[in-house]
Amino acid sequence: MGGFDFLILGCGASAFAAAIKADELGARTVMVQGPLPIGGTCVNVGCVTSKALVHAAAVIHQARRNATPGVRLRLESIDFPAVIRAEQELVRKLRGKKYETVLEALPHVTLLEGAARFVDPHTVEVGKRRVGAERVLIAAGSIARPPAIPGLAEAGSLTHISALSLDRLPTSLAVLGGGPVGLEFAQIFARFGSQVTLIVKDRRLFARTEPELSQALEAVFHDEGITILKNSRVERVEVRKGLKVLKVEGESGRGEVAVAEIIVATGKAPNTKDLDLHQTGVEVDGHGAVVVSTTLQTTVPHIFAAGDVVSLPKRLEPTAGREGTLAAENALNGATHALDYQSVPWAVFTDPQLAGVGLLDAEVGEHGLSCTCNTVSFDQVAKAHILGETRGLIKMVMDRKSRRIVGVHLLAESAGDLIGQAELVLKHRLTVDDLLATLPVLPTLSESLRIGALSLVTDISKLSCCV
Repeated sequence: MGGFDFLILGCGASAFAAAIKADELGARTVMVQGPLPIGGTCVNVGCVTSKALVHAAAVIHQARRNATPGVRLRLESIDFPAVIRAEQELVRKLRGKKYETVLEALPHVTLLEGAARFVDPHTVEVGKRRVGAERVLIAAGSIARPPAIPGLAEAGSLTHISALSLDRLPTSLAVLGGGPVGLEFAQIFARFGSQVTLIVKDRRLFARTEPELSQALEAVFHDEGITILKNSRVERVEVRKGLKVLKVEGESGRGEVAVAEIIVATGKAPNTKDLDLHQTGVEVDGHGAVVVSTTLQTTVPHIFAAGDVVSLPKRLEPTAGREGTLAAENALNGATHALDYQSVPWAVFTDPQLAGVGLLDAEVGEHGLSCTCNTVSFDQVAKAHILGETRGLIKMVMDRKSRRIVGVHLLAESAGDLIGQAELVLKHRLTVDDLLATLPVLPTLSESLRIGALSLVTDISKLSCCV
């Protein structure tokens, strides 16, 4: 098969965004699906699936917690397999509505199923077929990266994919990794009723946020019965009497953790190993990520790359779709669009949620700025008291000279929603004075942004709610 203008490897967020843009531009496009069903990671084994379980676990927690005075909820039963079936049905529904139906409406796009490998810079082989195009986009995503722990393969473990399709709830569980996936899965399974031990290599949970927020989330996890082993590594895994025994070395010395199951959430690797990129001249870094310019162009001018497969900075929420759109326009129209990663927000869907955008306190000096920073408890936010959830924090980072807000970091109810407002603050380079001039609705959690700004210039304990 030949005669295509655009060849896209992958069928996830960046690939679909690129296909939609290419179709708008009238480019004859072929998209090669790859190992995952159409829709890629997000709808099949990522955002949709895990967040469905996050929601179910939150409902369980609310019923147990009884945080509203005078209201008593009864948790009669938890049917874990039924929750999993509902989650899988949601996946099928959204895959059909947001990907399969969308693809049918793209007249210039052809989908091929199968694994692709390059045979030359313009051509890939898919099964016994060869497909060529003038321009190429590598959007093959990422794959789970199991750690090299002796005995782990023999004992068996779950990935972020297989954990989403369990047919029974493990009585006990070790989660390896203190990143987004590890944190979310640890809390999900703990709330469903598993005894969870979270093992992280760093000295705190999720090292990419502010220390105050990390410590507060750790306290939440402890309150919910999650055992946390920080600054720890698993030396080996054995099987004894039907249990998986992890030999762990950490801050308290050496010890053992015996569990029914292990979830490995220590990271993912770019899915480039089987693409035969050496046939193209495309450069990859030491982690296998495709090296690209700010315009998503590889070292081979007609080949572009986007999503989890590239070497650009990654935030925790999908930037892949936007990268796919920009890559397609750059490849097909000769444009030079680039994404401002500094204003891309991220969120981790624990409860409370972690979210952030922009610089951390510790990063300000690296950018030649001087910092005025402050952390405010959600005890200062009226809506948090109404919800019975004051465990949140907001940390705002301001450049002292320009008074521009350069970072906002949250641990709070609905932090993932709130951080979208903070994204606009950074994207449009707003100052603390701009935020002080806003008038958020009272009472709402969005007031927290203005309260955080107020804390940079005055003592908020001496102000009334309406101020």
